[in-house]
Amino acid sequence: MEKEITVIGGGLAGSEAAWQIAQRGIKVRLYEMRPAKTTPAHTTDKLAELVCSNSLGSDLTGRAPGLLKEELRRLGSMVIAAADAHRVPAGSALAVDRDGFAQEVTDRIMTHPNITVVRQEITTLPQTQEPVIVASGPLTSDKLAQSIQALTGQKSLAFYDAIAPIVTLESIDFSKAYRASRYGKGESEAGDYVNCPLNEEEYTRFVEALINAERIELRDFELDDPHFFEGCLPVEILAERGPKALAFGPLRPVGLRDPRTGRWPHAVIQLRQDNAAGTLYNMVGFQTNLRYGEQKYVFQMIPGLEKAEFVRYGSMHRNTYLNAPSLLHPTLQLREQPTLFFAGQVAGLEGYAGNVAGGWLAGFNAARMMQGKPPLVLPEETMAGALMHYITHADPETFQPMKANFGLVPPLEERIKGKRARGDARAERALEVLDKWIEDCQIQHR
Repeated sequence: MEKEITVIGGGLAGSEAAWQIAQRGIKVRLYEMRPAKTTPAHTTDKLAELVCSNSLGSDLTGRAPGLLKEELRRLGSMVIAAADAHRVPAGSALAVDRDGFAQEVTDRIMTHPNITVVRQEITTLPQTQEPVIVASGPLTSDKLAQSIQALTGQKSLAFYDAIAPIVTLESIDFSKAYRASRYGKGESEAGDYVNCPLNEEEYTRFVEALINAERIELRDFELDDPHFFEGCLPVEILAERGPKALAFGPLRPVGLRDPRTGRWPHAVIQLRQDNAAGTLYNMVGFQTNLRYGEQKYVFQMIPGLEKAEFVRYGSMHRNTYLNAPSLLHPTLQLREQPTLFFAGQVAGLEGYAGNVAGGWLAGFNAARMMQGKPPLVLPEETMAGALMHYITHADPETFQPMKANFGLVPPLEERIKGKRARGDARAERALEVLDKWIEDCQIQHR
């Protein structure tokens, strides 16, 4: 039989890894347990289904998330190419029609001659001499998680990831809501976001109702470790931090002038387009664990959303990830078993583009291993390389996933004034280093 690489998980990381391997002429067997076994967050059987926001973050190369996506484009990422093909208006961010995007990735994977997709749950790590990539995601099944724990001797860490509600555009009251992009920066003249303004009295009532609303009780296994991932706090948890926490956080009004008053409101809820047709909008920053009936009551207190039709309520679930600093090399190989790679959120990466980057590197290095070549480490000056360095060099005692940010990359040699200027300089350096690395490594992609 022809040798093949096994990839476990058909999310962003697993799909990217399988594609990179297959494009290098190597056979791949990609295992995805859906729809035979689903998760608390997924609703379809499509590969690369987005279960949280439909935004991949800023697309400006001078910003860390935008730089990461530009690096992935230059590396030949299939997933980022699919995202670009299904872009929806979102100002300077890359947001996608989630159904079209997932279908595009699914079609590409399913029709590739070197990829075999198997709809089956993997409960134990395969015993094979060929490379295996575990990209089982933040909702890794219990049996597979137990198999990973048995191998690593580590107890998986956990954080809670929350999903924001989605409403129909036609149910928004535009006598109160208005379209605008912050400081007028957007793709459409009218503005890429729908904004629901609150005055101080409305804001105070809303925050009080939010804090006092009934929440969904955590399950027994979740109660063992009830802490939240700081980068994705439920809105009600953030509201408990103080009366101004939301106004200075996801409800900050700066740059969003209300055309009826000519002033910034006291606070504002933003909604972002969620599908290509522009009929669905998600509530930005409104991850929540409130009971569905409570969500309807509390969120309909928001001016403009009094009659909002919710096509998806928010929810929260437990995610698991490895203590990567104590287990993985920057190549994403397990230290004690180099033929085993981990990628995506189960490896401790965070953010859609970060997961894609992990999938790219794991697939690239697994393919090199099959070709008898040594695995490679991405340059630390790049955003992708800085992420891999972070998850494998952070303090194991305090490790938490972290999204792309310039604080992870080495400092510039020269001192540059201004945040934007420094970001542009870091991006210029990163892309120069990456282009040279691609040339030196003779990396080709189609």
